[in-house]
Amino acid sequence: MAVQELTQDNFESTITGNDIVILDFWAPWCGPCQQFAPTFEEASGKHEDVVFAKVNTDEEQGIAGAFQIRSIPTLMIFREQIIVFSQPGVLSAAQLDEVLGKVRELDMEAVRADIEKQQQEQQAGGNA
Repeated sequence: MAVQELTQDNFESTITGNDIVILDFWAPWCGPCQQFAPTFEEASGKHEDVVFAKVNTDEEQGIAGAFQIRSIPTLMIFREQIIVFSQPGVLSAAQLDEVLGKVRELDMEAVRADIEKQQQEQQAGGNA
């Protein structure tokens, strides 16, 4: 599957319409971003069940700001519309494969339960 360019126009539909989406936040002037691009592109061909998308932080400052991207490249992975991985820096092809394998293995019911528990604890703490 080809790597998609994400914009304000297609961001939400891409995240909500797919099980696993991996985002590469990058900029054209960023050396490490350019170095990582072929690895990202190659991985998109190996992982047909994953949507690979790039967010140009120069052109899509609203998206980058919403996710508080401070360093590029930054990789972010959504599974069932929940951010399950976010890390600045470059990954090797093997590391990227490993991370995607772990994302596939996640028990999303447990992840949602953990999120709900954290939210309840935060609300309880705020009411104390």
